[in-house]
Amino acid sequence: MKGIINNPTTDPNKILPLTYPWARQHYKNGVANNWVPEEVPMQQDVELWKRQGIGALTPEERRMILYNLGFFSTAESLTANNLVLAIYRHVTNPECRQYLLRQAYEEAIHTDTFIYCGDTLGLNPDEIYNMYNQIPSIKEKDEFVVAMTQSVLDPNFSIRSPENIQRFVHDLIGFYVIMEGIFFYAGFAMMLALLRQNKMVGVGEQFQFILRDESVHLSFGSDLINAIVAENPGIWTPEFRQQITNDIRRGVDLEDAYAKDCLPRGILGLRADIIRQYLEYIADRRLERINLPKIYSMANPFPWMSEIIDLRKEKNFFETRVTEYQTGGNLKWD
Repeated sequence: MKGIINNPTTDPNKILPLTYPWARQHYKNGVANNWVPEEVPMQQDVELWKRQGIGALTPEERRMILYNLGFFSTAESLTANNLVLAIYRHVTNPECRQYLLRQAYEEAIHTDTFIYCGDTLGLNPDEIYNMYNQIPSIKEKDEFVVAMTQSVLDPNFSIRSPENIQRFVHDLIGFYVIMEGIFFYAGFAMMLALLRQNKMVGVGEQFQFILRDESVHLSFGSDLINAIVAENPGIWTPEFRQQITNDIRRGVDLEDAYAKDCLPRGILGLRADIIRQYLEYIADRRLERINLPKIYSMANPFPWMSEIIDLRKEKNFFETRVTEYQTGGNLKWD
């Protein structure tokens, strides 16, 4: 039986018979989530973004929105580059590649979402896209992920040796577990807290769609990592497990610093210290998902986020989509 990596890379994607049914299921879940940003109406957001005085967004709310748009707009392009340029090349199992093609499409949709939001709100693209250079906490997160995934982006990198298979798993953890599983989640909590206050509902609903996608990305990535380790158990040494745990701990610290930048004072029932608790809670879940012991033992301070993240509970949101979404891109400007 062929393994999940190191098969001939030019064979047709002969998906049947399935070797990894979980990969096929993730593909089906991705298809079921299909959406595009233009389906979401933004008229309310435009009106609120322009409003002055009573009922307007506070400066702290605007800061939080801009920081999250700035981080996500660059982070989504980083994930797409890793996926297309590196991961697909090395993960050669057909049903996994089929899912990776689906994920690449979703990353393009996410990138397009921030173009749509920026254009609709009339934001300065230079300000949004240069935040990774101007905001230290955003820059540190991006640089951390780039450093963790630099091996797979090397065109001469091969995963034939056990050492390089271990390095590949290390980079996959940086990509899926830390970038998509930790670095995105403080932003999700902030933007969805805003949505719960019925503010910037169009942007918030698009973050909700993205969260639905990312939960499948994270599940696929964890299953992929576990499958490679199961087929190459020699790479899962105590030293390597400790390195991964330390990387995840560092990821939590970097995301904590970002949350403090976004929330210098508490708003919307959010404070940076509560975000830290949430990050520790989800970090433990990420560790357990790849068969490592948890390190924080923190309770979930945002039980409402569990309802949004859990796919089986997200169904209600998608059942309530209305036909108005089909004309959401037709905005009226003053």
